[in-house]
Amino acid sequence: MKSEIEVLQPGLFSTIQDLGRYGFLKYGVPLSGNMDKYAAKMGSIILNNPVDSAVLEITQMGPKLQFNASAKIVITGADLSPEINKISVSNNTIHLINAGDILSFGKRKSGCRAYLSINGGFKTSESLKSKSWYEGITDFSKLTRGMKLAFESTSFSYHDTHSAVKINSEYLYQKEIDVFPGPEYGLLSVKEKELLASTEFSVDKKNNRMAIQLLEAIENNLSPIITGPVIPGTVQLTPSGSLIILMRDCQTTGGYPRIFQLSDYAMNIISQKVLGDKILFKPDSTYINH
Repeated sequence: MKSEIEVLQPGLFSTIQDLGRYGFLKYGVPLSGNMDKYAAKMGSIILNNPVDSAVLEITQMGPKLQFNASAKIVITGADLSPEINKISVSNNTIHLINAGDILSFGKRKSGCRAYLSINGGFKTSESLKSKSWYEGITDFSKLTRGMKLAFESTSFSYHDTHSAVKINSEYLYQKEIDVFPGPEYGLLSVKEKELLASTEFSVDKKNNRMAIQLLEAIENNLSPIITGPVIPGTVQLTPSGSLIILMRDCQTTGGYPRIFQLSDYAMNIISQKVLGDKILFKPDSTYINH
């Protein structure tokens, strides 16, 4: 019998992701991939999987999943109150699953996105050298009720390697976001730069895998630019003065001034924020006010 997980309830927005779809930006294909690469990689490391293994990215409200075969799983990232057969389990540790077991999630305690890693990674189909789901590129764009996800069953043999993985969970609560100057940063006035570095911005309701918009606006005297390349982590300043942080599923070009670029670590931080959470841009001191 094929080893599968049946989706009893899909949750809010759950997708299969790996490290991303590289080499196709020139065709207008987004990079996609795990929003929080740190959490996704840690799950694979704990299970001794390759770090680019496909995982299930779970957003805020988790799914209800039933296994038809034994498995080893790890949940990392956000704490969404995971349970196996209605018994609470912890993040960042290996759990042994039996055939018939049900994994579910409850109240969100911290973060926004959790990652479910499984021994060997999810055996979903690959498209353009990646298993990351993206509408129009892959057969599926998110979990739906009744869907079945393939994996490789495992025995419960366990060998202690006498090693440990140190998990950093502090970034789930971190407010400061490291940024570097974007191509149009130099066009900002000193006052605008100071405002960007001193204002606490709030995550708006307009946030998803494509972009996160911030609620507070600043005065913007910049003109739109000729359409230019953008990548995940690019911060755009709109004509209204609001800021948009482009995320993993973002477009490949844009016409708003690109004032900042997030570090990879900063991308992990912002991907774990929910509506109303605060962030503070921390520009590289080499460039501030220059």
